Amino acid sequence: MIHRFSIAAILLVACCCTVTALAADKPADAKKSSASVAVLTIDGSYPEGAGQAGLFAEMSVNLHDMVARLEKAAKDENVSAVLLEIRGPMMGRGKTNELRTAIAKVKKAGKKIYADVQTVTGADYILACSADKISMPSSGMFMVTGVRAEVTFYKNLLEKLGVKADFLQVGDFKGAAEPMTRDSMSAPFRKQLEFVLDDFYDQMVGTIAADRKLDVKRVKELLDLGILSAEKAKAAGLIDSIVYEDELKADIAKQLGKDEIKLIRDYGKKQLDTDFSGFGGFMKLMEMITGAEPAARASRNPKIAVVYIVGTITTGKGGGGLMGGEVVGSDTIVKALREAADDPSVKGIVLRVDSPGGSGLASDLMWREIVKSKKPIVASMGDVAASGGYYVSMGTKKIFVEPGTLTGSIGVVGGKLAIKGLMDKVGITTEVISRGKNTGWQSMTEPFSPSEKEAFAQMMNEFYQQFVTKAADGRKMDKAKLEALAGGRVYSGKQAVENHLADAVGTLEDAVKEVKTMAGMKSDDKIEIEMLPKPKNLFDALFGGDAMESKFRQSAPAGLLEQARQMETLLKVFAEPNVTIMPYGVQIK
Repeated sequence: MIHRFSIAAILLVACCCTVTALAADKPADAKKSSASVAVLTIDGSYPEGAGQAGLFAEMSVNLHDMVARLEKAAKDENVSAVLLEIRGPMMGRGKTNELRTAIAKVKKAGKKIYADVQTVTGADYILACSADKISMPSSGMFMVTGVRAEVTFYKNLLEKLGVKADFLQVGDFKGAAEPMTRDSMSAPFRKQLEFVLDDFYDQMVGTIAADRKLDVKRVKELLDLGILSAEKAKAAGLIDSIVYEDELKADIAKQLGKDEIKLIRDYGKKQLDTDFSGFGGFMKLMEMITGAEPAARASRNPKIAVVYIVGTITTGKGGGGLMGGEVVGSDTIVKALREAADDPSVKGIVLRVDSPGGSGLASDLMWREIVKSKKPIVASMGDVAASGGYYVSMGTKKIFVEPGTLTGSIGVVGGKLAIKGLMDKVGITTEVISRGKNTGWQSMTEPFSPSEKEAFAQMMNEFYQQFVTKAADGRKMDKAKLEALAGGRVYSGKQAVENHLADAVGTLEDAVKEVKTMAGMKSDDKIEIEMLPKPKNLFDALFGGDAMESKFRQSAPAGLLEQARQMETLLKVFAEPNVTIMPYGVQIK
């Protein structure tokens, strides 16, 4: 028995060894290596602020959301790289820099950034340059030709209509009314615009040269050529690869050294909860539609309030214009500032300003609320913070700008449109009975009389002196020195820092960090961001405006719509006596 067992054991061991040997000889299937790539499509205007509450807020993306999604990708251990699908975003230089800064954080985390572009212009390409690699389809076009400013003038149109534009300005460079009083730029207006454009051009050239590792002289030569095919752009070192969208996945996998990659579409985007079953679901639906926020969501955690001053400044509550332009009202902002001041959980305030200015009175009312605040307040300037936009900022403890912010324009302009000629053409007549020398200063039919113009000019000069004095106090600068920088001159953010009109180049996040420090908090202390004013609910959005707006915006050509917005804004703000608005109608491309 023992003998037979030993033989069986020997046979069993031999069989096992044979199987093991066969298994060793047969190569195992190698496991494929893979990586996850977050995909973000950048194709909108990315408005500042909270936007609209409720259902539409869940579907829209603002600048804060996009920055947060990039920061999430930087920290996500499951994400190996980020693919930016850049599809003609409509952003200014301030917002572009905010996104570039967020993209830099992803790169700092050791993750690759890939940019997929199709047809690129200046803003698209500056954003794409922040990526490690730029790809374009063979049919794509590179159309980065430098920097251009366009100013539209309405004087001839007004004259044909029989309308007399009668305006005064304080400051040689304060050309805000020139679109209505001239048919071309005055010498001072042109000089200051050239001054700013020179800096914007240098910033563009410097950014491209640094990011693409090209000589500055060579970049200027390429911008002078400007319109290039994908092949020529690649040969010049402006892009890295020529691939179609369906080939891009394999191309990225190869660059990452992986067999395959998984694309995570709409990475970090809010998911809309569509489960509305039962009574709880019905209540949730009502909250989403109306924008109502349950009290239970309120938090007592330490907060920094970000108060958004976005759009043309007017007195009252503000709101959307007929043509879709943003209008911010002093009543709304004062209320938001008081709400932040009265909330014990709010430790400090950041003003995020993206405004060309507007009403001098409204700007001053907001400025007053800012300077009397007992909580630390700093300003963070976006694409534009000029004239009235600068007025509200100068009351803060510190001003942060983007390099491409358009700011300054310390000056005053005012006047009216006299439409007697138009009324004569259409057969409308007016008779006037008055008592008093200057009763016609607000007349919509007649231009200013000499005495009315003298009185109006005196009042504007007094307001200008208030503006300059408060700016000098806010910037802790000698008034004479400040006045030499005023007169309506505009500056890039970089130039504003050089001239001490602003304190530092930095993003909104930098401003938040500064407020935390001013409030005695540590840099790593956790806080919540409270965005004010609170977003509009659906009913305000639907019934607070004009039904004609959506129809016009859907049917009007883009260029005509922009002209209509500009004209509407001018008519709205010039209804007030003192207007602190930058030269309107300037489009820097």
